[in-house]
Amino acid sequence: MTAICKRELRAYFLSPLGYVFIAAIFFFTAYFFFTYNLFGATTDTSSMFGQLFTVVLFMSPILTMRLLPEDRHLNIDRQLSSTPISKGAVAAGKFLSAALVYAAAIFGAPLMVAIMSYYGRPDWPVVIGNYFGLLLAGCALIAICMFLSSFTESQFIAAVCGFAASLLLMLLDSVSLRMGSGLWQNILLSVSFNNRYTPFTMGIFDIGGAIFFVSVAALFVTLTAAVLDRRRWA
Repeated sequence: MTAICKRELRAYFLSPLGYVFIAAIFFFTAYFFFTYNLFGATTDTSSMFGQLFTVVLFMSPILTMRLLPEDRHLNIDRQLSSTPISKGAVAAGKFLSAALVYAAAIFGAPLMVAIMSYYGRPDWPVVIGNYFGLLLAGCALIAICMFLSSFTESQFIAAVCGFAASLLLMLLDSVSLRMGSGLWQNILLSVSFNNRYTPFTMGIFDIGGAIFFVSVAALFVTLTAAVLDRRRWA
């Protein structure tokens, strides 16, 4: 797993993808920080993180669109099949590499708040809660997008499927409101990323939310490994 992770991390930064992704997230973070905090003269970071949550949901598929399709296109997956590395280790290594790049990209938010702390008193529990909430939600989405990308060798199709998954997750709250009160509304709210992320925005480390995001990530990494293993014997 470690070897796969290192290989994918090198691939991210031997191409412009890793730099562009991190730069884009830093740009949006700086823009929201300037708009809501510096220009608004407030240490309340809720608006900044709220906008950033939407941005990272739609940009996370960029990290996964090449992880598996590129291997299929270059027949690297066949080479990996002849090695003793398990498909679970391959899936976990690729997931971990994308998660590390993502974590580095969103680290700009607490970094900017740290700079702001010289001039004000930010609510650090809220900042830390938002950061970990973003990290967990992003990792769960990365696992989902990686699973979707395992069915194609086209990076474009993988990206489109990832964006579609992100859009669906964003619409769950709106759909649940139209369902009225009842079983289906409770089900939709229970799997809503935004609903699970909300407690973190208040500085509350929600154990239930953390378990949900970790479980989703683990489930889809496992499913990705199953798809890779099935293709191996096909």
